[in-house]
Amino acid sequence: MGIRHFIDTEDFSKEELLDIIRVTRQIKAADKAGCTPRLLDGASLAMIFEEPSTRTRVSFEVAMTELGGHALYLKPGEIHLGVRESLYDTAKVLSRMCDGIFARTLKHATITELAKHAEVPVINGLTDYNHPTQVICDVITMLEHLPAGKKLEDTRVTFIGDATNVLSSLMLICTRLGMKFTQAAPAAYQAPSSWTEWARANCQRSGGTLTISDDPLAAIREADFIYTDLWWWVGQEDQIPARRAAFMPDYQVNLDLFSKAPGHCKFMHCLPASRGVETTDQVMDHPRSIIFDQAENRLHTEKGLLAYFLYPRVKHPTLEKKQKYQKEIQSSLDQLFPPTA
Repeated sequence: MGIRHFIDTEDFSKEELLDIIRVTRQIKAADKAGCTPRLLDGASLAMIFEEPSTRTRVSFEVAMTELGGHALYLKPGEIHLGVRESLYDTAKVLSRMCDGIFARTLKHATITELAKHAEVPVINGLTDYNHPTQVICDVITMLEHLPAGKKLEDTRVTFIGDATNVLSSLMLICTRLGMKFTQAAPAAYQAPSSWTEWARANCQRSGGTLTISDDPLAAIREADFIYTDLWWWVGQEDQIPARRAAFMPDYQVNLDLFSKAPGHCKFMHCLPASRGVETTDQVMDHPRSIIFDQAENRLHTEKGLLAYFLYPRVKHPTLEKKQKYQKEIQSSLDQLFPPTA
């Protein structure tokens, strides 16, 4: 079987994305019953982090453990990623020792280069361009909270905020699945044309819609889900005063704005959040906030992704074969080191 990486949801058809989501939901159901299958018994995942994380690190480590495998946390300074060793060499070495590679990188080019040379599946845990693992989780969370009588394709998702890596992935997966997607932001912080061109092409195939607006009130009028994210990213710290001035107060998801959305509308945030900045405590802790359901679903999503990409490639020997090798090896060791009474 050829190697399939998970770098961008645009690499997958609507049907394939729904397959990943279906497997994930099945594993979640098993987990809730205390019956998580050990699909990756003995497998190892190399986890490369160029940037710290709470949800991503914890979810992948726990997911590998509960699936029967092992995750290795590799942080900057512990490996020679592209510094004293080329990305090519790192990809080749990790491929010989591990069954999969996860990477959270500052530059998207780093993970695409890893995937180009890796001989095992590579999973993208966030780059400066996108965050595909997050948005699989987001769609699963939306499916669990769909308004009564609505299908996924009927769902209206409004993202209020900057053109972040989460926006790019959320816009692309929603339009690929045939959903109605809107971004509301000041003109200078709206999605670039390259993203909207891909999203509109998705809409032509799926029947979804894309709206880019500078009017947050109009954007939430029919929203089923309102989603926001941080207003600045790593390396944009010098832009914070200008960004805060551009977004505040009109684009802050506060109780006043949230109250103008439909009564069934749910609030989402990928976290971490700057409470009191892009949103407020009253909205984050509102009865219709589903941010912690969303956070929990990262664990189930990672299980689904790891199962989908690693399970077909790891060996699944029969019990008889395991016993054969164990007997042979124990026999050799007993000859070298005879058991004592």
